Amino acid sequence: MKDRITPILFALLAAVFYAVNVPISKILLEHVGPTTLAALLYLGAGIGIGAMSLFGGKNRTPSERLSGNDLPFVVGMIVLDIAAPIFLMVGIRYGSSANAALLGNFEIVATTVIALIIFKEAVSKRLWAAIALIVISSALLSLEGSESFHFSYGSLFVLSATVCWGFENNCTRNISSKSTYEIVILKGVFSGLGSLIIATLCGERLPRFSYTAASLLLGFVAYGLSIFLYVRAQNQLGAAKTSAYYAVAPFIGALFSFMFLHEQLSRRYAVSMIIMFAGSILVVMDTLLRSHSHEHDHLFTHTHDGVTHTHTITHTHRHNHYLSDEKHGHRHTLKELELGHSHG
Repeated sequence: MKDRITPILFALLAAVFYAVNVPISKILLEHVGPTTLAALLYLGAGIGIGAMSLFGGKNRTPSERLSGNDLPFVVGMIVLDIAAPIFLMVGIRYGSSANAALLGNFEIVATTVIALIIFKEAVSKRLWAAIALIVISSALLSLEGSESFHFSYGSLFVLSATVCWGFENNCTRNISSKSTYEIVILKGVFSGLGSLIIATLCGERLPRFSYTAASLLLGFVAYGLSIFLYVRAQNQLGAAKTSAYYAVAPFIGALFSFMFLHEQLSRRYAVSMIIMFAGSILVVMDTLLRSHSHEHDHLFTHTHDGVTHTHTITHTHRHNHYLSDEKHGHRHTLKELELGHSHG
C-alpha cells in the first residue's frame, strides 16, 4: 500500500509546489522586476537541481545523456523558456493572480494544437471537447469586465506564456527519454541567464539580497523540485496517471490566491472556474482512457460420430478501460466466440 501512496504524494506535491508560483510571484513582483524575477526563478531551478544531481544524478547511462542530435530541441527549449516566464510575470503583474493560475490550463490547448499541426498527432473527440471548454473559460477570464469585451493585457501576456510553453513542451518531448537532471539544469541555467541579460538591457536591477534569495528559492521549489517530484512519480505511476494528478495545480494556485492575496471571487470567475474544471475533467479522462485490441486463439475439441475434431478460432476483441494498478480480465460469451466460425 505504501508503494502506491508514495508516488501519488509525489505527483500531488509536484502540483502544489508549482501552484505556489503564481501567488508568491505576485507578491515578489512588488519588489522585483518581471524579467529579473523570471530569470531568478529559472536560475533557482537550475542551481537547485544541479546541487541535487551531485548526489543522485551520477548513474546516468550514455543513452540518457544529451547528444549533438538533440541540440535543435535544446536550443528551442531554452529560447522558449526565456520568453514564457517573462510573459507570465508581466501577466501576473498587471492581472489577477487567480486568473493567471486558471489561464495556465490554456497550455493544454496550445500543446495539443501544436502537436496536431506539426507532429500530426491524433486528437480524440473528448479532447476536442475539453479544448473547447478551456478556450471558452479562458475567453471569459480574459475579459476586463462584464460590460466590456476588451481583452485584458494581463491575460494576454499569460496566454502568450502558455503558447510558448506549448511549443516548449513539444520540443522537450523529443528529448524526454534523456536525463531529467541535464534537461532541468540546462533550461534553468541558460534560460535564467538569457532572461537576466534581457532584464539588464531593459534597465532592471537586481533586488536586495533577501528578495533575490526568496526568488531563487521559489524557482527551486516551483520549477526545479516540482519537475523532480513529477518525474519520480511518473517513473512509478506512468505518464498518464501522473499528469491526471498534476491537473489539480491551476485550481490549487487559484485557491492560494484567494486565501493569501484575498482576491475577490466574482460571479464571472466562478462560472469560468466551473467551465475550466469540466474541461480539465475531460482532459484527465482522455489521458487515462486507453483503447486497444487483443487477439486470442481459442482451441475447441469435440467428438462427432466417434471422431475427435479440434478447431482453433482467432478472436479479436477491442475494448476501452481506465488505467489502474489492478489487473483486468475479459469475459467472452460463446456467441462472441462463434462469430466468424463455421463447421462443415
